[in-house]
Parts: sequence; structure tokens; C-alpha cells
Amino acid sequence: MVGLGNPGLEYAHSPHNIGFMVIDRLAEGCGGRVRRKDSRALVGQVSIAGATVLLAKPQTFMNLSGESVRPLLEKSSAGSGRLIVVYDDHDLPWQSLRIRQRGSAGGHHGMESVIREIGTREFTRVRLGIDFGRGRAEPEYLLKPLGREQRRQLDDFLDHAAQAVVSIISEGVEMAMTKYNRRAQGEKIEEE
Repeated sequence: MVGLGNPGLEYAHSPHNIGFMVIDRLAEGCGGRVRRKDSRALVGQVSIAGATVLLAKPQTFMNLSGESVRPLLEKSSAGSGRLIVVYDDHDLPWQSLRIRQRGSAGGHHGMESVIREIGTREFTRVRLGIDFGRGRAEPEYLLKPLGREQRRQLDDFLDHAAQAVVSIISEGVEMAMTKYNRRAQGEKIEEE
């Protein structure tokens, strides 16, 4: 299980690091820590719904995330079919969540790197909405700290995302999609 983000305290509370935040929330909920260095990532092993899960936060910066994910996959016996990637998505409204079993990167440079490095689009992803309704996703927006209102709502959002991941692991992707994929009013239908 990989959460995408950028290393460093200056990015810790930015919308682009919400994948890291979910990994940390899962680790906390399981009594684990994500601190050991491996394959240019911080990793930790936890038990979720009876399954042993490796949690990882690549330390390569977002646009090079695949350079960390590939060696982690190569070391594991699970393969890309068991990979779950959690990341921010500016195309989704704030606090929305979409689980997908496969698909394109949708313009997300971190996902482009992962797909390029592991050579497949066939892995589960959890997309977390970070669009506050302010227009395009400029780097200044993605990398600056969340606003006061978003920080107030963040705990519930991270709990919801962590529960979705637990559902993927315990009940399977299809059931988790049924339970957690909800379309916000007026949101366009996405293509696979």
C-alpha cells in the first residue's frame, strides 16, 4: 500500500500530501509506524483485517514516485495486482473519494511515474478529492498548507479514506467501490 506525497516538513500539510496522511492514519490505527527506510521510501508493516500490509511513503518527491514503488514491488511477492495507491486528485471535489481497479494517470504526475515504472495500469487506486472549487491545480495551490476550513474537516476525511482502504483489504475492491464511491451532485461521469 503506497501513499503519494512529497518529503519534507514544508509539504506535510499540503493537499498534494494527502496520500501520506492516509498512510499515517492507517499506521496509527493499527499501532504501527512508517519509519524504516527501504527503496527510497519510508515503510512500515501492519496487520489490517488479518492481512500483513506494507505501508509505504516514497521519499523521491511526487513526480518520481514510481522509482520507489517499482523496487518495493520487486522485493515483495505480491506483485502489482495487490498494489493499492492512495493519492490526491484535483478533479474530484474536496472530501470525495473514488476507488478504481485500473485506469490512466488522469494527468497526475505521481501516478504517471508509477505506471511508467511498474509497466501496468492494473492496480487499485484510491483517489482523494482536493478541489476546493478554486479552479486549476497550480503547483502553488498543491504545495501550500491546507486552509483553516480544510484542516478542520481533515480528520473525518482521513478516517473515511482509511476505512475505505480497510474495506478494500477485508471485503475486496468491488465491495469497497460499492460502499465508498459516491458521485457528488453535478459531478461529471468519469471514463475508465
